[in-house]
Amino acid sequence: MRISLVISTSLMIQSLLVLIFCQGILGATFTFVNKCDHTVWPGILGTPKLDSTGFELTKGSSRSFQAPTGWSGRFWGRTGCNFDSENGSCATADCGSGQMECNGGGATPPATLAEFTLGSGSQDFYDVSLVDGYNLPMMVEVSGGSGPCASTGCNVDLNLKCPMELRVNGGDACRSACDAFKTPQYCCAGAYASPATCSPSVYSQMFKSACPKSYSYAYDDKTSTFTCSNANYIITFCPSSPPSKQSPKSNGSTDESGTESGSGSFSGSQSGSGSGSLPDSESGSGSGSGSGSMDQAMLADGSWLASLATGSSASNQPSRVIQFIPLMVAFVFFIGSLLKL
Repeated sequence: MRISLVISTSLMIQSLLVLIFCQGILGATFTFVNKCDHTVWPGILGTPKLDSTGFELTKGSSRSFQAPTGWSGRFWGRTGCNFDSENGSCATADCGSGQMECNGGGATPPATLAEFTLGSGSQDFYDVSLVDGYNLPMMVEVSGGSGPCASTGCNVDLNLKCPMELRVNGGDACRSACDAFKTPQYCCAGAYASPATCSPSVYSQMFKSACPKSYSYAYDDKTSTFTCSNANYIITFCPSSPPSKQSPKSNGSTDESGTESGSGSFSGSQSGSGSGSLPDSESGSGSGSGSGSMDQAMLADGSWLASLATGSSASNQPSRVIQFIPLMVAFVFFIGSLLKL
């Protein structure tokens, strides 16, 4: 009887340790927060598929999803949506599915994108991209984790600063130059499909000046790609206050708006299909030829090259594994006390 109890208890301890270990280092939790004064309908495109590909997020609400290790994908916020019994469309960043769920559809430009590639036993890579244009302020913040783990995003309403030639629906969104003019120079396509031949445009510089931590064109990796390990992530639409963790800057300090005062370095121009955290097959419906830099920055398994990592501010928050250590110790002592009875 006692032997049976010992074996059963041992199996329970092993199962708990495996569960805690998996929760600690596998994948990440993405939490969406809506601080806008209106409803937002987030869209999700990635592999493997998460619990939802599109949902309603009312003012002041939040919702979380668990993503497995190795997950690669992007998030965005749709606005002005009208769904009748799940069918309908959105005024900006519509995914073309005709439903609230995007079901594999990407964001129709212009759209602010948050892009992630979760490491498989290695660090995560993430960015906020304006390469497909802009429709909502968006910030990505980190919870826990180790490494640089900087916040990134655009905490500025670019719709108020958008040039007339790039405005959509009277100012609901702001197009990229590639999407608006569809020329190789703006899209970094054809003869301009390299950092050496694709120069920044006045439009990409406008985006970069307003939101220095966000991708503004295809070859913006050095100032716009961020890394962290064993972390969870908070994606906030219309953040009303500066993020708690600031990213390091190339020349200066972070100002009160959550953006950097430096303009960063430029080596390319705007592209039309995101900064490239997704493989081409998952890039959605962005315009233009795509990001040339991403083909060089992705390994065969979909992970990012470590050479694109930026930032130097270490995270002071514990990793997901460390957060579970007290629970593990308490459980072991509890089982030990039972065995003595």
